[in-house]
Amino acid sequence: MDSQERSSEEAEGAKERGLVYIWRAGSCSITPERLPGLGGKTVLQAALGTDHGLLLTEGGEVYSFGKLPWRSGPEEFCANSPILENTLLGQHVITVAAGSFHNGAVTEGGVVYMWGNNSSGQCAVANQPYVPEPQPISISDSETSPLLSVRILQLACGEEHTLALSLSREIWAWGSGCQLGLITTTFPVTKPQKVEHLAGRVVLQIACGAYHSLALVQCLPVQEMKPIPERCNHCSQLLITMTDKEDHVIISDSHCCPLGVALADKQPENHAFCSSLENLEGKSVTGSQSEDCKKPLMEDQTLVALESDGASLLSSNDGQEDSGISSPGNILLSDKKEVKEYLISLSDHTLNESLEKNICAESEQPSQGEQIGACIPGPPGTSGSALNSLVASCASAVGVRVAATYEAGALSLKKVMNFYGTPSNEPGPQPGSGSTGPEALKDSREEQVKLESMQGKKSSSLVDIREEESEGGSRRLSLPGLLSQVSPRLLRKVGRAKMRTVALTPTYSGEADALLPSLRTEVWSWGRGKDGQLGHGDVLPRLQPLCVKSLDGKEVIQLSAGGHHSLALTAKSQVYSWGSNIFGQLGHVNSPTTVPRLAKVCGDGVWSTAAGSEYSLFLADEEDFQPGLYYCGQEATTENNLSENNCSKDPVLLLSCSKIGYISNVIAGGDNCLVLVDKNIMGYIASLHELASTERRFYFRLSEIKSQVLRPLLGLDNLGNANTIQLLQEMASRFSKLCYLIGQHGASLSSFLHGVKEARSLAILKHSSLFLDSYTEYCTSITNFLVMGGFTLLAKPAIDFLSKNQELLQKLSEYNEENLQLVEVLNALFFMPFGRLHDYARTLLKLATCFEVASPEYQKLQDSSSCYESLAVHLGRKRKEAEYTLSFWKTFPGKMTDSLRKPDRRLICESSNRGLSLQHAGRFSVNWFILFNDALVHAQFSTHHIFALSTLWVEALSEEAGNVNGLKITTPEEQFVLLSATPQEKTKWLRAISQAVDQALKGTSDLILYGAGGNVPRQEPPISRSAKYTFYKDPRFKDAVYDGRWLSGKPHGRGILKWADGRMYSGTFRTGLEDGYGEYRVPNKALNKDDHYVGYWKEGKMCGHGVYSYASGEVYEGCFQDNMRHGHGLLRSGKLTSSSPSMFIGQWTMDKKSGYGVFDDITRGEKYMGMWQDDLCQGNGVVVTQFGLYYEGAFSTNKMMGTGILLSEDDTVYEGEFSDNWTLSGKGTLTLPNGDYIEGLFSGEWGSGIKITGTYFKPSLYESEKDKPKALRKLGILAVPPDEKWKAVFEECWNQLGCESPGQGDRWKAWDNIAVALTTNRRQHKDSPELLSRSHTQTLESLEFIPQHIGAFTLEKYENIKKYLIKACDTPLHPLGKLVETLVAVYRMTYVGVGANRRLLQEAVREIKSYLKRIFQLVRFLFPDLPEEGSTIPFQPTEIKGRRSFCSGKSDSRSESPEPGYVVTSFGLLLPVLLPRLYPPLFMLYALDNEREEDVYWECVLRLNKQTDMALLSFLGVQVKFWPGTVSILGESRKVSSNTKDACFASAVECLQQISTTFTPADKLKVIQQTFEEISQNVLESLQEDFLWSMDDLFPVFLYVVLRARIRNLGSEVHLIEDLMDPYLQHGEQGIMFTTLKACYYQIQHEKLT
Repeated sequence: MDSQERSSEEAEGAKERGLVYIWRAGSCSITPERLPGLGGKTVLQAALGTDHGLLLTEGGEVYSFGKLPWRSGPEEFCANSPILENTLLGQHVITVAAGSFHNGAVTEGGVVYMWGNNSSGQCAVANQPYVPEPQPISISDSETSPLLSVRILQLACGEEHTLALSLSREIWAWGSGCQLGLITTTFPVTKPQKVEHLAGRVVLQIACGAYHSLALVQCLPVQEMKPIPERCNHCSQLLITMTDKEDHVIISDSHCCPLGVALADKQPENHAFCSSLENLEGKSVTGSQSEDCKKPLMEDQTLVALESDGASLLSSNDGQEDSGISSPGNILLSDKKEVKEYLISLSDHTLNESLEKNICAESEQPSQGEQIGACIPGPPGTSGSALNSLVASCASAVGVRVAATYEAGALSLKKVMNFYGTPSNEPGPQPGSGSTGPEALKDSREEQVKLESMQGKKSSSLVDIREEESEGGSRRLSLPGLLSQVSPRLLRKVGRAKMRTVALTPTYSGEADALLPSLRTEVWSWGRGKDGQLGHGDVLPRLQPLCVKSLDGKEVIQLSAGGHHSLALTAKSQVYSWGSNIFGQLGHVNSPTTVPRLAKVCGDGVWSTAAGSEYSLFLADEEDFQPGLYYCGQEATTENNLSENNCSKDPVLLLSCSKIGYISNVIAGGDNCLVLVDKNIMGYIASLHELASTERRFYFRLSEIKSQVLRPLLGLDNLGNANTIQLLQEMASRFSKLCYLIGQHGASLSSFLHGVKEARSLAILKHSSLFLDSYTEYCTSITNFLVMGGFTLLAKPAIDFLSKNQELLQKLSEYNEENLQLVEVLNALFFMPFGRLHDYARTLLKLATCFEVASPEYQKLQDSSSCYESLAVHLGRKRKEAEYTLSFWKTFPGKMTDSLRKPDRRLICESSNRGLSLQHAGRFSVNWFILFNDALVHAQFSTHHIFALSTLWVEALSEEAGNVNGLKITTPEEQFVLLSATPQEKTKWLRAISQAVDQALKGTSDLILYGAGGNVPRQEPPISRSAKYTFYKDPRFKDAVYDGRWLSGKPHGRGILKWADGRMYSGTFRTGLEDGYGEYRVPNKALNKDDHYVGYWKEGKMCGHGVYSYASGEVYEGCFQDNMRHGHGLLRSGKLTSSSPSMFIGQWTMDKKSGYGVFDDITRGEKYMGMWQDDLCQGNGVVVTQFGLYYEGAFSTNKMMGTGILLSEDDTVYEGEFSDNWTLSGKGTLTLPNGDYIEGLFSGEWGSGIKITGTYFKPSLYESEKDKPKALRKLGILAVPPDEKWKAVFEECWNQLGCESPGQGDRWKAWDNIAVALTTNRRQHKDSPELLSRSHTQTLESLEFIPQHIGAFTLEKYENIKKYLIKACDTPLHPLGKLVETLVAVYRMTYVGVGANRRLLQEAVREIKSYLKRIFQLVRFLFPDLPEEGSTIPFQPTEIKGRRSFCSGKSDSRSESPEPGYVVTSFGLLLPVLLPRLYPPLFMLYALDNEREEDVYWECVLRLNKQTDMALLSFLGVQVKFWPGTVSILGESRKVSSNTKDACFASAVECLQQISTTFTPADKLKVIQQTFEEISQNVLESLQEDFLWSMDDLFPVFLYVVLRARIRNLGSEVHLIEDLMDPYLQHGEQGIMFTTLKACYYQIQHEKLT
């Protein structure tokens, strides 16, 4: 209860809830008395036993009253006023239960406490007749390990047994008797055991009668049917029989199993059969075999399964569990053929084998009460039941000539198949039926039960065919033989395809099922059945739970079990009762019933029931929403000796109970009745009861509409075209869903009233979205149906049905006017549910007034109320829109209606009043503009054009342009101006179109802001938006679909464009064209693969850098312009395994190779480096092959042609004319390796015999360099000059900086371009941050600052520029970095692989120097105050001090150069950046070139290094004074002895070895300088005095260090330094040191060992 309320009404209010009134049953004029002694505590729940009761109060305390014999031993302890159960104090009990003489309670933690009589183990305590105090019992699941204790939610107690429902929705049982449902015969059961039969099912509620048990179980989701067993599990009779009878075949599935009790199938032969009497007396189960089962089934019996059997089939289970007992629920007929053969074998007639027409059973799914089957022709066996599949098979076998005989007259097949299983009340014996029922049933009551077994058929039936006629005929279907006369009308009806029938099964929303009580329930019962209290149509006991089939689909929501009868309450507020009816406790005719029947309770609708030992109580709504209590059952004999009073037979209203207040709970037990009553304070309780009562009535009405109107309508033929049918189906299913939700809500309100009644836990508050959504969905589907003229279409085919049921319709729709149109009645009927929203709003407002205004409850109720109210208004508006649209379609010219009319299209406004005209329209043209919620339609005489609103832009034209009252409409492919007659008209249209566009873009037409009221402030629709559009006339995009961003009628931003021929572009657009970064695919039909381009675009064409992968396998990576390869690019052709793999990198012009390029032909093992034109080698070039041949010279049309030089691996040189590849032709000179040469005319291919006419010369052997063959000296003259190479790469970089040609342009613009490039690239990578490492990101951030230069240029500024360049070249996102990356790529492409040829060394060195020169030009453009090549930066005074000359220990103010300073060179600035990246291929070339001399040097080094330090020093002639006396080995000082090795000058040796780990010449020179300083250091230590080196002294010492350093490629290092060192260093200190090293290298080669 709410604290708010308590405070508002002070303590008074608290006493007014949960008041307990009690009286003795048995009289219709009673006076309920208030139970004394509770001191105003609110009672939440009560339970009654035979002579005692339990109460549970709000604080979780438990009180007992009445006779409590277990409390103080044998003498009965009788408590008139309730006494507190102290043992349970502090446990916070949440629910209590009372059996006849024992009690149970469940605490918040799910622990069960039991006490009271324990003679049958019902308190779960062993060997103890009484349990005086509540005692906790342990329930643990043995299947889990470790053992987990089971938490319990609910308890139910009978006479000798107790059931508990666990949190996981499983049942646990203990006590004695078959009502436990356990697979055991040893009683009592004192350790709680799980009822395995229902394991895995969701049990919602349990109830215990004296000796029987009931469970409410949630239905399983509809699944495919399992194969059906052919015979009964228990008596092996056929479940479905077909009998040939005169001229037709009778199919029957009414098999009754004579065996009542099912035991596990351990011994298939020995079926256990309980004699009912014995079992009902509670004696042991006898295992006798049923003799009748064994009787052979006679051939000539008409029905094999006997129809008036006294016992019903025990369907032990639904076929869903794995518990060894399989179910007779389905029959296995694997295919049509078997059925046919089976039929033929039974029948004397041959069946017609034509299978052309398939007539299939109407398949059914278990669902709410009534249903329509959808009749869908399909393969037999898929339908929901055995009978159906059999009929289907037979029907298809028999073919078209099928008819059905139904007692006397023929009816349509559908009728028979749909007809319900409950036979009429006077079952006549069927021909040929025998009786095999147990002989024991002789009692008069049991005779009646036997008669009733026909009704029991319903629950035993294997077949799930249901229809709501409760009175059906006998179950028979006949298939006529070929000879029988079939009426043509019937044949026509059967033959017609019934695709039209619509299934109306409620669409259960899983969400609603999880939050509200489920209505898809089944009732299962077990225990003693002597009085029919199990509801299976017989009086046999059941040891295991069995489903009460006849309650399937009845939406049972509450069960009550009395002494010998049972009650089930449904969502429609009806009560089904069955079992003993001696005292009329069932509320209907004075006879017991073994199947559930409707009780006849007056009042509006029952919402709670209670079953006592011999009576029943029903709580029902009265007129004023105050619950009335009805009673039926046993009478106390009055003094007038009227032993029977009539009032017991039909339930009677107990008037005195209505006076005490609003009853919320009724409890029955023994001879006592008890009610809990609430007083109506401030109208709170009354409002709650009103809400619940109206909701239940509302549900009843919706159900009626569904079954009485919607279902018959759906069953009609000729409902119009497929579209209308689909809309009708949709409306029906949404209606059905809404109906189900209301039913659930009604049930949830009933249980809400039983509980604490806190306003905030009301479902319409907590789960309001469920209701709002269901109503909105239903509104959408019904307005769509309305717009399409659905009701008008329905009226025609439905006219018979509707005119017959006019009163019904008027009653349901609450429409009272006379002579109504049918359409209007239907309209009113299906829009009726929306009125309920106003009721919700009103009731919530009423409830809100019961709270303080400041309280959260008030706020919540107030908000929800306005939510429902605004939804009601919104949906009302939707209905008006739909009606307006419908009336428009009625007047609209017919031809266009069909193409324009769509279910969800609504009219907003139209210009039929000529208020809007097209500018520049022809004189006689008619232009009609219609604005819908999704499109603007421009209709002319016979044509119309539809402009989707999502891609429509509207703007008002300014007045001064002369366009008075003009609106400019822009769509992707059209633009036109609409003129309106008046400014008001213009404003109206502008607003209407803007709003409609805005709605269409948001897609919010259906959703409103609940609670925000109807008028959401309108805004202009955005100019930039996302939308989908198909082009229809644009020549380039025709039929292409674009999905992406738009700006004022043009694709702009990211989007995807798909052409009809399979082409696709995905990327950025700009004003309607591809522009920016994008991906493009073109299908190649011939190769069945795609061409694929990823890269940059400009104005609809590929432009900029990109990668194009051709379907043929070629890949081009480089620059594009106007869709062509243009600029620098790399083309890879073929894989290495394919026929002609090759690689080209170089310059392209208009899709052709043109300019300098390198082509690597991998198959032929040749590499060409030279000029190209039109895809051909043309101009100067160099070719090297993998066999060491080297050609340099002219090319023409891909051939060596003109002057050239050819060198072979052994230094044979040919200089002269060529005519084709490797073909000599004309004048030339051939020089042999030894210097001899031949001059003359040559012809022939190199390597395969050459004709020579010429002179042979043998010069004296050349001693000096200048006599070397000229050819070797002048290599490279005929090659492409280095500055001509890779021009495109540099041009691209200049263009990126915004310069037309190198050095021409604005420097600041260049810096802007760099900034733009960095930010756009970073932005692109933001989407995929994994591409950028953290250091990379930092580099990018630091690059955003430009080095500033103010004042004189200093060394510090020079260092800043150097740092900037190093960072810039570190990231390819910077134009300089991109340039360096490309240069490195092309350099490696050129000089790796076949290009690693020693002849190319000088070419490679020249190329590097050219790079330096050209990059330096770029750097000077960006940093103009950087001095030019070779200039000096003066040192600051501080920098001069402290420089020591190496040769003298003193400071030296004179430096090498006359003007002290730092020389700026491209080498010094750029080599540190470039060389490390180019080092591997370059050094490889050096190593190849110096291979021979390095081998000589290395041999010498190895030989000399075998000597000890002393020996080597003396051999080299080092003066003894320079010999170190002591050396440090591993940190300790030792004297140098004659066998010391590798110890002297160790630090200098180690220092020199660093030369191999550096890249640039400057770094290598520093290493050499450090080595000299180390030597100097060592000598100074041993001499202990200053001295000046002379070259004669120094050289031998340095030679020693070089030898000991063992540098393998020293020659390469020396030549690399020589080629690439700064020219100005040659005469400085480092230059001299380098010369010394070089001298050592040559000295070692020529050293003669003596």
